[in-house]
Amino acid sequence: MKDHVNIGKFNDPFITAKGETRAHVALTDPQTLWFNTGTLCNIQCENCYILSSPTNDALLYITADEVSDYLDQLDTRNWGVREIAFTGGEPFMNPEMIDITRRSLELGYEVLILTNAMQPLMRKRVREGLLDLRETYRDKLTFRISIDHWSAEHHDTERGVGSFERMLLGMQWLRDEGFQMTAAGRSIWGESEADARQGYAELFNSLNIPIDALNPAQTMLFPEMDESVEVPEITTECWGILNKSPNEVMCASSRMVVRRKGSERASVVACTLLPYVEEFDLGPTLKDAEKPVLLNHPHCAKFCVLGGASCSA
Repeated sequence: MKDHVNIGKFNDPFITAKGETRAHVALTDPQTLWFNTGTLCNIQCENCYILSSPTNDALLYITADEVSDYLDQLDTRNWGVREIAFTGGEPFMNPEMIDITRRSLELGYEVLILTNAMQPLMRKRVREGLLDLRETYRDKLTFRISIDHWSAEHHDTERGVGSFERMLLGMQWLRDEGFQMTAAGRSIWGESEADARQGYAELFNSLNIPIDALNPAQTMLFPEMDESVEVPEITTECWGILNKSPNEVMCASSRMVVRRKGSERASVVACTLLPYVEEFDLGPTLKDAEKPVLLNHPHCAKFCVLGGASCSA
C-alpha cells in the first residue's frame, strides 16, 4: 500500500481509524469454492493483482488429490456449494488441470475455469482432455475468458502484443467445439459501461461468439484493484447507509484454497483477491474457514462493497 494514501486505515481488524466498529461478513450461504491452481502464467500482464508470470510460483500448483480432499470436506461440512471455480495464474499451466476438472465434475458440481484462452489451453493434451469431458459434462463446464478490452489495442497494452489474436483463436476453438463461455473485462479505459458493452457486443457478434455482452452475468466488467487509491473503511453502520446487505458481499458465499510455496499443506483464504495477506488466511480446513471475515483491506471497500463486484458466475 502506498504511504501517502489510507493513512491510519486498515490497521486494526476490529476498529476503523475513526474508532468505529469495522464491518464483518459471515459465511451465510456458501455457493462457490475457489481453487488457485498456481501463480505461474504464460504471460505477464501489466497490472496483475496476483502478480502471475512465467516465473512467479509463490502459489504452487494445486494437486488433484488436494482438490479431492477439499471436495470431501464440502460433503462433510454440508456447505451446499454448487460451483467449483479455478483461477491462477493460468489454470491450464497446471499439469493436473484436466484431472482436477474431471474430479469436480464427477461429483456433480458446476465448474468455472478462468483462462486467458491462449497457448496453454491450446496444447494438444489439454484440448483432448477437454473434448473427453465435453461428451458427458458439456452443460456443467464454463470457461470465463479474460478480455481486458474489446479492442486489440487496449487488450495488448495490458497483455502484450499479439495477445488479443491468440486469445481469439482459443475462443474460436471453444466456440467450434460447443463449450460454454463468458467474458471478464476491465473498466479502466475511460469509457462508459454502455460503450464498453457495445464494443464487446460488436466483437462477439462479428465472431459468432455466443456471449451476451449486455448481460453482466455473462460479460463482467471489473473495477481496478489499485491500493494507491484512497478508499473509506466499511463500518457496521455502512450497511444501512448503503442499503446493502453483508450477504451480498463475495465472502458471504465463497472461499478460496491456495497452496503457498514453502507451506506444508494448502490453506483456505477469505477472498480470491487477497491470497497473500496473512490476516485473510482462515486456516487449513473448511471448518476453520467458517469464521466471519473482517473487512480490513482497501479491496474489501473499493472492489466488493462499493464496487459491487463478484468473482462467481
